[in-house]
Amino acid sequence: MPRTSSKKGSTNSTSSYNSSTMDLFRAASGKAASKELERIDQLFYSYANNSSDTIEPEGIESLCSDLEVDHTDVRILMLAWKMQAKKQGYFSREEWRRGLKALKVDTISKIKKALPELEKEVRRPSHFVDFYSYAFRYCLTEEKQKSIDIESICILLDLVLGSDFQPQVDALVQYLKMQTDYKVINLDQWMGFYRFCNEISFPDFSNYDPDLAWPLVLDNFVDWMRAKEG
Repeated sequence: MPRTSSKKGSTNSTSSYNSSTMDLFRAASGKAASKELERIDQLFYSYANNSSDTIEPEGIESLCSDLEVDHTDVRILMLAWKMQAKKQGYFSREEWRRGLKALKVDTISKIKKALPELEKEVRRPSHFVDFYSYAFRYCLTEEKQKSIDIESICILLDLVLGSDFQPQVDALVQYLKMQTDYKVINLDQWMGFYRFCNEISFPDFSNYDPDLAWPLVLDNFVDWMRAKEG
């Protein structure tokens, strides 16, 4: 019986030690997370407008300058996607925190180093559709706006799809600029452009079936291309 008692005491002692160790670990982790958040906020306020507690277009231009990337670079759009930024040209403190914590960065140099990995992440098929859809929604600058003008769509197509589907994008942009039936493009049509580039043989369109659920603008585009190739 005494042995049993002795073992029980030893077990309690070990449990107490493990519990104390875990408490210390949690405290250290919490302190580190708090310091990281402090650095993230400090960086935020170096670009933010203090009165609005938001990084505005001027602040984003300064950020781009420090990152040594143009404000029209697709990686800035990818950064906005990572933050889940809602308004084009603006980053709230909550969005900034969300993005930088996800990237595990808290300085400009770390953001710079993270951009190539972020681009790889976005280019994965499992993420790209979400990013592509986000790019359209991010450009809806007015309340209740559901479509984007042709000129802006052409710029966005080249920015988001140009690196992977340049011949298709060039032809589609050329068509959109010369046609007169559409002044704006909606989300359904926008998503159709990506599906088209991803699935349809170009430039022969051998597997294009107009009876399938393609947006009419793409039926017209294929007819225009075939007539042009004549």
